[in-house]
Amino acid sequence: MPLLRKGYFGLMACVICLCLGFGVGFGAGVYALPILTAEKGLSRTQLAELANQQTSTMRTGTFVRELADSDAFHWGEGTITVTDERIWLDGQVSPGPDYRLYLVSKFVETEAEFLQIKDSALQIAPIKAFSNFSVDVPKGLDISGYNTVLIWCEAFRQFITAAEIK
Repeated sequence: MPLLRKGYFGLMACVICLCLGFGVGFGAGVYALPILTAEKGLSRTQLAELANQQTSTMRTGTFVRELADSDAFHWGEGTITVTDERIWLDGQVSPGPDYRLYLVSKFVETEAEFLQIKDSALQIAPIKAFSNFSVDVPKGLDISGYNTVLIWCEAFRQFITAAEIK
């Protein structure tokens, strides 16, 4: 009987280690995959060209790391610029999966605040680069009533960052 117990505990230890290894590997994959598949951000020259090519009014804001729901894994920093045709970031956001750029009519800095107004938020585009990205504003959208750019992770329902634009 003692040998049977020894074998049982050894088997259980193997199963636990296997499960832990799978969990750690899966978690690392979820975190690393977006980084490995991210598009390359714009160069300094491309950012300058974007600013010079715009014919509509430009509004800007600043992503900062010190927002209430930002932390070591969910943050943004840099200048976000909004025109009627395009939105671009001169800076970076923390890497992660399934990021979406939203426009909202009220500045929010927490997940709870965003979830309260998400139905009235305007989803502009997925974010495919984590530094110096640019997205097109869909034609025909009136974005003049929105004063905040927000980045949200759809996969994990996680607030990343927001900036009031003026």
